[in-house]
Amino acid sequence: MNVNFEYYRIFYYVAKYSNFTKAAHALNSSQPNVTRAMNCLEHELNCTLFIRTNRGVCLTPEGEMLYTRVSAAIMQIQQAEEELSESVGLEHGSVSIGASETALNIYLLDRLKKFHMEYPGVRLKICNHSTPQAIRSVRSGEIDFAVVTTPTNLGAELKEIKLQEFQEILIGGKTFAALADRMLSVKDLKEFPLICLGKETTTYHFYSQLFQSYGIELIPDTEAATTDQVLPLVKSELGLAFLPEKMAQEAIKRREIVLLTLKEKIPNRYVCMVYDSKRPMSVAAQKLKKILLEEEKKESR
Repeated sequence: MNVNFEYYRIFYYVAKYSNFTKAAHALNSSQPNVTRAMNCLEHELNCTLFIRTNRGVCLTPEGEMLYTRVSAAIMQIQQAEEELSESVGLEHGSVSIGASETALNIYLLDRLKKFHMEYPGVRLKICNHSTPQAIRSVRSGEIDFAVVTTPTNLGAELKEIKLQEFQEILIGGKTFAALADRMLSVKDLKEFPLICLGKETTTYHFYSQLFQSYGIELIPDTEAATTDQVLPLVKSELGLAFLPEKMAQEAIKRREIVLLTLKEKIPNRYVCMVYDSKRPMSVAAQKLKKILLEEEKKESR
């Protein structure tokens, strides 16, 4: 048989909607054109595919048999189109991410390296934001998603997924080595110079609330603009600071700084992804998001 394959596509939509008019809308065609195509298909196949009623159409046994095969073929074609579109998007696409300094250093860099090696054609735009700035950029649509640290204080319109738990530790320069043998309390810290991130950051608000819960006010002697600045400031003996353990480990091993012990446990924090579920993402952004979520599932096992 030399049947026009377009007839099979039209047949699929008529059978799917059980209605010529609805099928015509789905195909951006007209009802007479759809009816004419189905008459031609029935003529070429030499069988009746539909039973016409006042409420629409239903398939005959021959129509059911054909629909089973045609629908499977259409699904395969649609899947192939999606895979092709994804492949093209990952060859020439782009991803825009808002990342806090802490999230970038202790979590995101390693994942971006892996993603870039697998999809070198995708352009990456990393915006260095504080957590509140990154969340505002997600709301405005300036970025595909944000990777930041808790607490996030999101509105109902945004979604948050925790990616990795992390612990912060108290550190000091070598001039504070004598404190390494002491068990300090949060209240004791008011007697020493403190280094902290700026007041516009989530980290500042986190520690401000922590200090308030013990009845003292957080008053940093030195405010750092980024997390990357904290460790050099500690090494320069400007004061004590809280820093993610991962960022301080190497300096502690080299004895460039000292680890200090607190009586109170500092609550764990999380690196998390923030995105707007109602805003569509590019193919490349969806792929990176999927990779990050799969990594999170592996680590949580």
